[in-house]
Amino acid sequence: MSQESTTPVDEAAEDSVAAAEQTPNDSQDEVGEDTASVNTVDTESKAGVSPEVAVLLAKIEEYKDGWQRERAEFTNYKRRVEREQAEVRQRGIQDTVTRLLPIIDDFERAMQHVPEELKDNSWIGGIDLLLNKFDKFLTEMNVEKIEPTGKPFDPTLHEAIGVEDTDEVESGFVSTTLQKGYISGDRVLRSALVRVAK
Repeated sequence: MSQESTTPVDEAAEDSVAAAEQTPNDSQDEVGEDTASVNTVDTESKAGVSPEVAVLLAKIEEYKDGWQRERAEFTNYKRRVEREQAEVRQRGIQDTVTRLLPIIDDFERAMQHVPEELKDNSWIGGIDLLLNKFDKFLTEMNVEKIEPTGKPFDPTLHEAIGVEDTDEVESGFVSTTLQKGYISGDRVLRSALVRVAK
């Protein structure tokens, strides 16, 4: 029998050696693939979970962010609508009050010219009570009177219809109020008609 002949045992040994020589490269490839997978998972989920779970977590975050944005936008929209409704309501009140002012003026002028002998009359007392109710109504509607006599002339609140010589107030001050003005918040419902001292 020749020494170069091989036995089944020798063939098995040679296969093992060959396999061992190829293993480092194959193992390196597998390790590289595994590392890439781990990096992907860590990048996506930061929790070491499977790629499928990482995708689901990312979707959850996306939906959560979208929901929070929509909720914030709805909250802002709701506040804007409430603010606009309040402004419309206030404007309606102010317009109604503005239309009532000439009536109040007429009652006040009538009360200023009541004859002395009628001032104790119950009918006159009823008119005075009515005026007090008007004043209370204006206060409840956040409407204030502009009574500028003795105060510096302010063109944003007063409308000058003349000047007069007087020693009672300084020059540039309102000497006489001919018609009261009214203001609601920062809106002038009606400027006061005045004369200014020169």
